[in-house]
Amino acid sequence: MTSDHVALVTGGGGGIGAATSLALAGAGATVLVSGRDELRLQACVDAVRAAGGVAYPLSLDVCDEGSIRDARQKALDLVGPVDWVVANAGVAISAALTSDEVESVAQKQMDVNYHGARRVFEAFLPHMLQRGQGRVVMVASSAALLGYPYITGYAASKHALLGYARSAALEMRSKGVGVGVVCPHYVDTPMTDASVEHIVNKTDRNHDQARAALADLNPGGKLVQADEVARVILRLLQSDSSGVVVELTGSEQREVESGLPLVPNTPKGD
Repeated sequence: MTSDHVALVTGGGGGIGAATSLALAGAGATVLVSGRDELRLQACVDAVRAAGGVAYPLSLDVCDEGSIRDARQKALDLVGPVDWVVANAGVAISAALTSDEVESVAQKQMDVNYHGARRVFEAFLPHMLQRGQGRVVMVASSAALLGYPYITGYAASKHALLGYARSAALEMRSKGVGVGVVCPHYVDTPMTDASVEHIVNKTDRNHDQARAALADLNPGGKLVQADEVARVILRLLQSDSSGVVVELTGSEQREVESGLPLVPNTPKGD
């Protein structure tokens, strides 16, 4: 299978990022697996290549504008312009509103989850606009759609990301660039494993009980699988609509917002 698409996946070293890298490469895209942990990036790249896909590791820190610029230039030199961006890098830190760390936790999550996704998209957007085509999928969370106790900073950052994506979808719709959002409930990933550890340390529950408690919070009664999230991301990247928002409950996919058809765009000079 061949494809002209070059995809950048942030937070690509594991969990949703690794599953997405495999899915996009399986659809024929050349995948740039980006993040800060070189060993994890290389492991994902090796897995993609072992499955017959094309992938390269790309060092990128979504909180560092210089790192993003360097990654953009390296990507351009290596494989050409990126036209698919999956803004997946994120952190989830719980903190009570009365805790001493609530301020730093809120700032950290806003910087990574919202500003990080925004920075990456805006850095790679000019090349998309020059070509008159491109897609970005923001990996948000069910916490972008509703609230949970003890994660005010996380929920705020994901709400911000969803609001940004909604507005960007409308602004870019006539320019050939589509914006989609995926909002999974708890996913069976290392991030959820960290939440399990936190529950174990703060309560009298064991690991199995803690995982079951998180699964019970999902409307579907079970954890979302990373492969399912990856398949939805691929579908949104291949879509001719912008502004689509999909919620994953663990048992079903709900199209919260159906978006609008993209307006075909021809770059000036063509």
